[in-house]
Amino acid sequence: MIKKMIKIILLFGALGVFSFILFLAYMTITDYRPKEKEAIPLMIENNKDDWIKRNTPFSILTFNIGYCGLDKGQDFFKSGGKMSRSKSKEQTETNLKKIIQFLNKEKTSFICLQEVDIDASRSFHINQLKALKNALSMYSSTFALNYKVSWVPVPIADPMGSVYSGIVSMSKYKISESNRYQYPGKEKWPIQVFMLDRCFLESRIPVENGKELVLVNSHLSAYDKGGEIRKKQLAYLKEYITKEYNRGNYVIVGGDFNHVLPGTDPKLFKTTEKWPEWLFHLPNDFTPDGFMWVADKYVPTVRENGAPYKSGENFTVVIDGFLVSPNILIKKVYGHELNFENSDHNPVTGIFELK
Repeated sequence: MIKKMIKIILLFGALGVFSFILFLAYMTITDYRPKEKEAIPLMIENNKDDWIKRNTPFSILTFNIGYCGLDKGQDFFKSGGKMSRSKSKEQTETNLKKIIQFLNKEKTSFICLQEVDIDASRSFHINQLKALKNALSMYSSTFALNYKVSWVPVPIADPMGSVYSGIVSMSKYKISESNRYQYPGKEKWPIQVFMLDRCFLESRIPVENGKELVLVNSHLSAYDKGGEIRKKQLAYLKEYITKEYNRGNYVIVGGDFNHVLPGTDPKLFKTTEKWPEWLFHLPNDFTPDGFMWVADKYVPTVRENGAPYKSGENFTVVIDGFLVSPNILIKKVYGHELNFENSDHNPVTGIFELK
């Protein structure tokens, strides 16, 4: 009897190991492997404004919408919490609706969005990109995929599941060309097959003087140990924007940098939590000569997600904003204090002029 029980246990153990090996093999075979540069077609083309005029103000808003699943009532497993999504599909839909209402109210010239789901378990398979395009049809829009995984098995109690997600850039001006650039640096196998493929989305907008405004929508890594992957990403981004500026173009990088932005200080915000392990300052040698950081130091743009949001308790910091080339005039910047109601980030708007 004992021998039979041992055989059964060994059999189930062997089946479990075999199933796990098959799962890893499938995930590896189906792993998303983008090229370094890929052309991105316009999903909606709005040519109302064919080019940007110099000495004329325009506005850009950047917002990590947290796949509409990280509202103030949620925690996140990678930050010490237990969850991976909002409590219900209805709450996720409410978050999306409120975010769209906000974007429609602001009516900025450009919008840079991060963590926009098309088809994902964590957002109850709501096509957020479609909803955004339908509600903001006055914009041209482009989408770059950065998270395509058949199944993310963690957290165990509430797996993230399937993910098809990316970053979105929207413009009231003509976009002449859009490209996806793959950032260097990856986690080791097999962890990488479950992780994002970080990228930035380039939108090229004609300027009346024959040059181009190069708008870069970027979302850097956050939880890479020691920030080693982020160092590679920053080096790649620096080389790219320096090259574009040296060509005579105007360059603006907007997005989620996942670093403390220069000129800001988390000590301005009340908290009962310690400095999170994933958070670093930007390296001193990253910013190209003459480039300027644009951020509102008085409005935090992200909260720590170890627990649902409570003002004065969660650690908050400014990691979202803009980096602009020397040939651009900064008119104004302001963060939007939305109290992390529908996302774990607050949006930021910058107003600029081309010299």
